[in-house]
Amino acid sequence: MPTRRLVLQTGLATIAAPALVRAQGLSGSITLMSYSGIFQDNYVKAVVEPFQQAFPGVKVNYVPGGTSAQMVGSVRAQKADPQVDVAIMDVTTSSIGNIEGLFEKLTPSEVPSLNELHPEARAAGGDYGPAVTFDHLVLVYDTQNLKAPIEKLADLWRPDLKGQVALAAPPNIQGLALTAMVEKMEGGDYRKSIDAAIKKLRALAPSVNTFEPNPDGYSLILNGVVKVATGWNARAQLYGDQTGGKIAALLPPEGSVFQINTINLTAGSKNRAAAIAFVNFALAQAAQKAFTERMFYAPTNAKAAIDAKALARTAAAPESRGRMIGVDWNEVLKMRDQWNNRWRREVIATAGR
Repeated sequence: MPTRRLVLQTGLATIAAPALVRAQGLSGSITLMSYSGIFQDNYVKAVVEPFQQAFPGVKVNYVPGGTSAQMVGSVRAQKADPQVDVAIMDVTTSSIGNIEGLFEKLTPSEVPSLNELHPEARAAGGDYGPAVTFDHLVLVYDTQNLKAPIEKLADLWRPDLKGQVALAAPPNIQGLALTAMVEKMEGGDYRKSIDAAIKKLRALAPSVNTFEPNPDGYSLILNGVVKVATGWNARAQLYGDQTGGKIAALLPPEGSVFQINTINLTAGSKNRAAAIAFVNFALAQAAQKAFTERMFYAPTNAKAAIDAKALARTAAAPESRGRMIGVDWNEVLKMRDQWNNRWRREVIATAGR
């Protein structure tokens, strides 16, 4: 009669066997499209290389796709003959791809990691690709050449910062997020009106050096062009480390907004099984933990056990999460053109006056 230990061992082996068989059975290559630069460098180390170790028969080709708009354009152009299997991009752009039928719906039966995600991560893509990273808008500032550090969103209007501010205006998602934040700061609700935000931003316009930071606000600060810019927390944290603290990031006490990147399975993927395996792996606890601790994107997997020091540098930290403004990006997408036009006519056009 078999012992209880033997029965347990046999049972566990039976459970583990299908996963092992699937890993050994997957082969070929998939193409992952996402952001270039430091995102690519860190994502390859934290997620792509471990995936290839877990699935040695699968090669992942990482293709830098430019902006989210450029990525969805590439997938659209390849619709009849898809060359990309998985795409990571901003939710406001992936939503367009979902509507156009460029991406597939995902289910927990195929992607078990979906069951471990935060509710807002699942909701971000609806039935399609969920959030794979959370980031948030921050004020990035020069730590060495300011009369006083930046401590709140309202500090952007300080007289000593005239000509020293870089803002990324709509349709850039940073500009959309800033609009919601300023409306909240002024006591309003972006879902009802952005009148208060536009009025306040118009008053800021004379202080703005550029509404289209090139190459980006972080570089403009480090090169001495401006002293404050809008930016994303993950990149600001990494650049702060790389430059010995020459720049710092502030999550404003008035509140900030989550930026969401979704992971999407391309409709008609030529290696669907391997692509599904990659999506599941990227959403699982180990990959989420590795990427958060490497680049400070907040995890979307609720069960990922993140190092406390790394977590404190993301908006997932308990003291930071309470500051986040709830924004429905699918609703903002419907208002994007209107917001963009108002910025152009009522904010940017007044900058030189």
